[in-house]
Amino acid sequence: MIKVSVMYPYAEGARFDHAYYRETHMPMVKQRLGAACLYYTVDKGISGGIADADPVYVAKCDFICTSVEAYLAARAPHALEIRGDIANYTDIQPVLQISEVVVERSEV
Repeated sequence: MIKVSVMYPYAEGARFDHAYYRETHMPMVKQRLGAACLYYTVDKGISGGIADADPVYVAKCDFICTSVEAYLAARAPHALEIRGDIANYTDIQPVLQISEVVVERSEV
């Protein structure tokens, strides 16, 4: 299992429409990824490491996918559409990382 993280670095004065991202963009991407994406999460940055500090990222999402190959194959036919929608909610250049999930959930 892998996690595809898309992070939007905080920048003073940058535009980010959280409602559009959450209600329109993310469901559209999930639909395009189909069975390759098991589920996704969306985070809204509220603070850095200390109280009242700006967040490192204004927003972040994680797509939990079956494999790198499945993710890339599912995304490829829709890459232009997905990238093209970014301008509808932000002017921030996203940072992407693909990780292997070694612990999905900890039960303590």
